[in-house]
Amino acid sequence: MLSFLKSKPFLKDLLAGDYIDIHSHLLPGIDDGAKNIKKTIKLANAFDGLGIAQFVTTPHISHYVWNNSEENIISKLNETQLLLQEEGINIPFKAASEYFMDDWFQNHLKTGKLLTLKDNYILVEISYLSAPLNLYKIIFDIQLAGYIPVLAHPERYLYYHKNFSEYEKLKKAGCVFQLNLLAVMGYYGSEITKTAELLLKKGMYDFSGTDVHHSRHIESLHQKIKIDSNENLKEVIKNNQFFKF
Repeated sequence: MLSFLKSKPFLKDLLAGDYIDIHSHLLPGIDDGAKNIKKTIKLANAFDGLGIAQFVTTPHISHYVWNNSEENIISKLNETQLLLQEEGINIPFKAASEYFMDDWFQNHLKTGKLLTLKDNYILVEISYLSAPLNLYKIIFDIQLAGYIPVLAHPERYLYYHKNFSEYEKLKKAGCVFQLNLLAVMGYYGSEITKTAELLLKKGMYDFSGTDVHHSRHIESLHQKIKIDSNENLKEVIKNNQFFKF
């Protein structure tokens, strides 16, 4: 039967109850994710219902917008873990950060010990408006400092959509790619879904993440996927077992 006639699966069925999420914003009141502990509790319960076995939550460190530090993130993590335990929520989770690559971050690399997803893997992002002029210098400095850059949601950088060679250049420079699962649900629009599928087909994704901020994201993740590349997506989802703790 032609692929477009086949019924697409629900994402939950692909997660299979043992998914390790590496990108979310569940710590309360610390960035543009969960606004308070009640929201965090609701999202954590929803993660369990989606089939997420463990997660690494990744609040933003973007000096000029979300001026978090590694220290205040860990403090908030410890506080949140205790509060969730009191609510009987036992899904294991820890914290890293989603670092915004700019000049401040480039200097921060020289002074601070970064919060990693695991080992030396750090989650990084760039502006949705344009890439920094010194992007490849920052990527080089990340690796020089002993880290591996995991580029969050490359499918969402619209300025690369018509210049696919830039994705190949980023991979060659040492970036690991993290797919936002919301992209394959159509949450960000058809153009981003199309780019996500193309990157999947070309085998350019290494890992995936939900990037959950709020309940609307959860609602989208409960739907059927909007792409045809099921097997490629399953493989990328499976790769997240690397981050199991």
